[in-house]
Amino acid sequence: MFATFRLLLLLSFLSLLTSAQSEDQRQILLNLKSTLHNSNSKLFHSWNATNSVCTFLGVTCNSLNSVTEINLSNQTLSGVLPFDSLCKLPSLQKLVFGYNYLNGKVSEDIRNCVKLQYLDLGNNLFSGPFPDISPLKQMQYLFLNKSGFSGTFPWQSLLNMTGLLQLSVGDNPFDLTPFPKEVVSLKNLNWLYLSNCTLGWKLPVGLGNLTELTELEFSDNFLTGDFPAEIVNLRKLWQLEFFNNSFTGKIPTGLRNLTKLELLDGSMNKLEGDLSELKYLTNLVSLQFFENDLSGEIPVEIGEFKRLEALSLYRNRLIGPIPQKVGSWAKFDYIDVSENFLTGTIPPDMCKKGTMSALLVLQNKLSGEIPATYGDCLSLKRFRVSNNSLSGAVPLSIWGLPNVEIIDIEMNQLSGSISSDIKTAKALGSIFARQNRLSGEIPEEISMATSLVIVDLSENQIFGNIPEGIGELKQLGSLHLQSNKLSGSIPESLGSCNSLNDVDLSRNSFSGEIPSSLGSFPALNSLNLSENKLSGEIPKSLAFLRLSLFDLSYNRLTGPIPQALTLEAYNGSLSGNPGLCSVDAINSFPRCPASSGMSKDMRALIICFAVASILLLSCLGVYLQLKRRKEDAEKYGERSLKEETWDVKSFHVLSFSEGEILDSIKQENLIGKGGSGNVYRVTLSNGKELAVKHIWNTDVPARRKNSWSSTPMLGNKHGGGGKSKEFDAEVQALSSIRHVNVVKLFCSITSEDSSLLVYEYLPNGSLWDRLHTSRKMELDWETRYEIAVGAAKGLEYLHHGCEKPVIHRDVKSSNILLDEFLKPRIADFGLAKVIQANVVKDSSTHVIAGTHGYIAPG
Repeated sequence: MFATFRLLLLLSFLSLLTSAQSEDQRQILLNLKSTLHNSNSKLFHSWNATNSVCTFLGVTCNSLNSVTEINLSNQTLSGVLPFDSLCKLPSLQKLVFGYNYLNGKVSEDIRNCVKLQYLDLGNNLFSGPFPDISPLKQMQYLFLNKSGFSGTFPWQSLLNMTGLLQLSVGDNPFDLTPFPKEVVSLKNLNWLYLSNCTLGWKLPVGLGNLTELTELEFSDNFLTGDFPAEIVNLRKLWQLEFFNNSFTGKIPTGLRNLTKLELLDGSMNKLEGDLSELKYLTNLVSLQFFENDLSGEIPVEIGEFKRLEALSLYRNRLIGPIPQKVGSWAKFDYIDVSENFLTGTIPPDMCKKGTMSALLVLQNKLSGEIPATYGDCLSLKRFRVSNNSLSGAVPLSIWGLPNVEIIDIEMNQLSGSISSDIKTAKALGSIFARQNRLSGEIPEEISMATSLVIVDLSENQIFGNIPEGIGELKQLGSLHLQSNKLSGSIPESLGSCNSLNDVDLSRNSFSGEIPSSLGSFPALNSLNLSENKLSGEIPKSLAFLRLSLFDLSYNRLTGPIPQALTLEAYNGSLSGNPGLCSVDAINSFPRCPASSGMSKDMRALIICFAVASILLLSCLGVYLQLKRRKEDAEKYGERSLKEETWDVKSFHVLSFSEGEILDSIKQENLIGKGGSGNVYRVTLSNGKELAVKHIWNTDVPARRKNSWSSTPMLGNKHGGGGKSKEFDAEVQALSSIRHVNVVKLFCSITSEDSSLLVYEYLPNGSLWDRLHTSRKMELDWETRYEIAVGAAKGLEYLHHGCEKPVIHRDVKSSNILLDEFLKPRIADFGLAKVIQANVVKDSSTHVIAGTHGYIAPG
């Protein structure tokens, strides 16, 4: 009886305890609900005060109705996680909040979740450092990748997690740190993801002891040294990725033992040697080693890999043939072996399964014909075989592939014609076919390929007319048909292609008049109709175009040269047209008869007005000269650049006029001053930003630099002012260098007295953003430091001709473009002292820079 009473009493106590615990858990979860926000109204529908917490959506309980798991991944949640209350759940073992929009910092309270075995906070928008979680000794799965954490990661915390199975902390902007040695002690790891988290130096000894690993990724870091041979001990690996580091040496002997490998990517390193170790990896699905220094032949055994779907080996020094059976076994996706020295023919069966999306073999020494099988490859999007020695006819059906976006066959010896099948190429955006032996006519059906943006059929043997339907190509931006055998008239409908910015129809046999519709292009930058048989007068509409390249030379044009084309007449763009004449004497053109110009009365009236204007301007000029002498004595001021006549020389296609640049050269746009001129930040009407450097010419008297020019002159056409050495040096360097990381020089604008250099504007951080985004950065942190030192030593383009170049006074840490994690470390390496030294001892590191703050290795 007493025993029964005691039992009932105990059960009652447990019931009360469980009830209290349940209420506590409900309150904690309702608190979590109140702090989170999402667009799914049904997500928290079951989370209310009447339901059991074990029925809440995403919540799991044990047999005692105690919460063990909260899984709310991929629910578009935002807000800050309340770890101070969450970690009071006594049985919590699993928290899953991946793929949301959670923000804020993860508080130190997470250390109280001591029973956690599984934590997934990956793919969120947290900020700040991740806290030390040493107390979480039971952790087995830790996913923090791509979550916005920064600072120093608490690698020491991992030493307590001896049972850790999977670790993923990549894609976070941590501080630069050596590859963590703590990881090597985690012998039970089967998955390790440390890509793109700012790891540097060499891999630690002992990585080969993690023999349970099946997935290992440490790409997009700053790791150096020989690629470690102990990797070959990880025989359970099915994925190994270490691309975009600075590893050297050869592919280690013994890699053949990793026969379970399916995904292997060692691209964008500095590896050398051959690929012979890879011929044993018969289970490979994806093999990528592009942008290295590998040599030798592609092993013929790779052609027998039954599961291979992707092969990328571009930008190496490979020779010999592409294995002819490659890609013919599985659902092959793409091949890219461009920019090597490969010979032989294109393998015929890579699209045998009908799944191939890209064939990229450009810039090799391949020969033979294009296999006809690719004309049936309906999945193909990118067909690029340019710059080889291919011959024979292009398969007609290739022109009509329904999904193809680019056909690039240029610089071969290919023949045949563009077929009418092109009408079904609805996705085709670019045709690059120059320098071949194509013949036949341009089919009328090309007008049905309405996605075309670029058409380059230049330097072939194409004949006939331009189809009248060309005007249907509303997205067409570039049309190059030069050096063919085209004839007939230029269709008026071409003027309907209102996106055109670059037209070259030169060196053909076009006849008839130039369509006036060509003057209606709002974005046209380049028009070349030279060396044809065009006749009639120059349409007046062309005079309103703002072109960086304009050439009508060597045709049969007649009549007066429009006044607005005076400069073109001087620079040879109208030469070779003996029937042209000039109202005012221009160069070698004859003066137009009076009847073709204006009446004598009108000329007399204009002369009267001109004489009166000259007298008035003379008086006004005297007054202004006296007034400005006084102003100049008081302070320095920029003269009105619009008072001068300017000559524009472009090095890239322009989307602006010199007038828009000149209007922006004013004090409020000034961002820097130098001994030879000023630098301005210009914002165009389309929102694009430019940097403009104003340089005084060398033979302009000092007094004129502070005064206005009262007599506009055509700069450098009649023996005007000479440009400065600085101007010549910058133009020579920046107009000839083509590199993604060198500041782009759009054009120069020169007058008698001064010169303007128009650059792209690149703010601080541009170098890191550009390199990092393109995934083509090969600079480890040590090399980047060397570049910084080189910036202090090597801005010699600002002082060309000096026997011992000196540092430009604008060189300082704020003007040196390093990525953000390296900037705070400048002082640690004594860069400030290098800059202060102000003397160049050598210039082994060359740097192209702009005073608006951009550097890159030249």
